[in-house]
Amino acid sequence: MRSRIRTPLIGATVLALVSATLGACSAVADDLNAVFVGTRGDSVYAIVDDERDGTADRTLKVLSGLNVANGIAYGDAVLYVAEQHRVARYDVRDLESLARARPTVIYNRLPDKRWHGWRYAALGPDRGLYVTVGSPCNICKPTGLEGTILRFDPGGGEPQIVARGVRNSVGMDFHPNTGELFFTDNGADGMGDDVPPDELNHAPRAGMHFGFPYYGGGDAATDFLPGGGPPLPVIMPVVAFAAHVAALGVHFYRGATFPPQYRGDAFVAQHGSWNRTIPDGYRIARVRFDESGGATWKPFAEGWLTRGQAWGRPVDVKEHWDGSLLISDDRAGVVYRIAHGS
Repeated sequence: MRSRIRTPLIGATVLALVSATLGACSAVADDLNAVFVGTRGDSVYAIVDDERDGTADRTLKVLSGLNVANGIAYGDAVLYVAEQHRVARYDVRDLESLARARPTVIYNRLPDKRWHGWRYAALGPDRGLYVTVGSPCNICKPTGLEGTILRFDPGGGEPQIVARGVRNSVGMDFHPNTGELFFTDNGADGMGDDVPPDELNHAPRAGMHFGFPYYGGGDAATDFLPGGGPPLPVIMPVVAFAAHVAALGVHFYRGATFPPQYRGDAFVAQHGSWNRTIPDGYRIARVRFDESGGATWKPFAEGWLTRGQAWGRPVDVKEHWDGSLLISDDRAGVVYRIAHGS
């Protein structure tokens, strides 16, 4: 695997961190020498680096029997799991006892629908827990909490709707300087090979609408116009990626081991197209911002797609405690580490 992945980072190495689990959304637990990895199945794993040398020493199944255990976040010795139908927290004394821990349910009335039912979770700088809720369709009118990003108080209670008009977001992070929310969103299928774009969106305040279902992605309008059109204004993406690349996990680089020009850049996992005539995606994109807030992107790590065939599909990006990047891959079932070397 090391030779197949290409990055422009001089001295980079790509190491398989684990090969015993599906690589879905992840959360770094520095105090436990571990990385938690969720799945679209019923389990959550912990990848443990006892020696803190950047390679896995053991892999533990720490939770099981869950309902699409994809969305996870960790902070202050608490593991949060956003399942298809609920959000729960687990107090973590140690990894071995986590499997026996009883969950504290924060909220149990999420739309329990399989289509776009894999959640993503992230802790904000305000210590709120943010959870994405996809729209259960290709193009339709969401109802209730569908097509939103929610904020929960970690202690429980009713959620606050932070963003609407979201088709299917499976990635969020908060800008390290402003604390403002950025999230990915996947465009609609069936509108063509090159339409609509996948998105990276900016939500500096609550209550903004990001266009779905009136727009399939970016400014590509659908024919779905009940009531005369969308609520105004519709917020357009800060980055319009190519259509169907399946932009998922996003992470702003905060570390100091990459060269200084990488600090504050966003890295986005492009999971890869599933029905495009010529496949696209299957890479990590690097997004750079200018002083006015404009953004451009270019490939950072690629090679998962070879001669039109994919052997891996990146899902999530997280920063390791040593400043390297961790990339989860749900086709190869591994987590990679991209580190800067001399």
